[in-house]
Amino acid sequence: MTGRRLSTLLASVTAAAAGASLLTGCGVLPGATGGSREPVTVMTWAPDQTRATNMPGMPAMAQTFARWVNSQGGIDGHELRVLTCNEQNTPTGAASCARRAVREKAVAVVGSYSQNGRAFMAPLEAAGIPYIGGYGITEDEFTSPLSYPVNGGLAALLAGHGMQLAEDCDKVSLVRPDTLAGDRLPKLLDAGLKKASKRGAVDIPAVEDATEYTSQAARARDRAGTEDGCVAAVLGERTQTFFDSFRRLPEPTGGARADGSGSGSGSDSDSDSDSGSGGSPIRISSVLGSVGQPVIDRTGGARSPFEGAYVTGWYPEADDKSWEPMREVVKEHAFADNRVDPTDTGVQTTWIAYTVLKQVIESLDTDVITSARITQALDHGARVDTGGLTPPLRWMYEDLLGAPDFPRIVNHEVTFQVVRKGRLVAQKPGFVDVGPTVTNQG
Repeated sequence: MTGRRLSTLLASVTAAAAGASLLTGCGVLPGATGGSREPVTVMTWAPDQTRATNMPGMPAMAQTFARWVNSQGGIDGHELRVLTCNEQNTPTGAASCARRAVREKAVAVVGSYSQNGRAFMAPLEAAGIPYIGGYGITEDEFTSPLSYPVNGGLAALLAGHGMQLAEDCDKVSLVRPDTLAGDRLPKLLDAGLKKASKRGAVDIPAVEDATEYTSQAARARDRAGTEDGCVAAVLGERTQTFFDSFRRLPEPTGGARADGSGSGSGSDSDSDSDSGSGGSPIRISSVLGSVGQPVIDRTGGARSPFEGAYVTGWYPEADDKSWEPMREVVKEHAFADNRVDPTDTGVQTTWIAYTVLKQVIESLDTDVITSARITQALDHGARVDTGGLTPPLRWMYEDLLGAPDFPRIVNHEVTFQVVRKGRLVAQKPGFVDVGPTVTNQG
């Protein structure tokens, strides 16, 4: 090869290499992921296709969030990789998901649902993996030093629900799961009721995955009475099944109706709520996660048995403008995945949990993200703004509520909602602080 030809070849190779460096060097093209910063792997789990509560929208929302941030270059230059796992509503399934998170080097478990806290927290704690924004249904989520809850869990919901019902209910029947987690609920509801000097609720345990609840419905109605009585059901996905059984009960002698029509303080139908009956209708109620907009839509909207029902939630109602950023992401990146319903509480919790992850990673500004670095940031004052969906979140010692059995609650605010014309709307504006009620339970 002549010197002239060799020089020409070397010049061509150098030019090609220079061009390639523009694509693969220190940065990335706008909208692409990768570069010198390592990918971040996390996991989201939830039960799916089980006989009890299912939350398929949570892993689906996690994948949607990943598509969104990766389309913008990742989180602070890190590609977000989301692993999903079917927790199966069993301790074995939960433990298996946790071990897989460890095996695949996830730096966090984010926005997940499981009733089997003891099964999944032990493997995560052994590996030092933080649990960010779980659904809030187990004690372990509020006791483990590696758990960073974004809401007050069922503790806040039940305490708040007692406060909400105390305004209008003389007697309350509570139908709840006959499980370890369910055993805690009556005490929490009673704390809210007794804050207004009301008597405690009648506790009615029920099998969580039953196909009908006729006997429990009859007992709940009888014990609530016909004068300002209320029936609250907190059975997760089976709450709809319970109220279907409740609606089908024979008309009681006193004339109180076995449905939710016309009930609920401030309902547009209050003026004719007693029409055709010989006594006050029994009000029905629940909490978000057991009843939500998707359930109301499926059961008839404005003609749903939940019309007029009281509902206590963690977050603003689904139509609140604070949810607009999430709705835009779902619209652009869920690709018609009908599991991702922006009105679903599990989907909403997952969005908030990934908002925490995103802001914490951005605050680290480092090429390599590890579980230890995330945990250190959370423990040393990382502050997360969720755009009004929750109060600002921070998990330093002084931010923890320190309530018995729920010491790691940092967000102890709830919202009071009511079903009107088939939509969940605010019964009263803003948030209600239930921290003192949860702390002083019992």
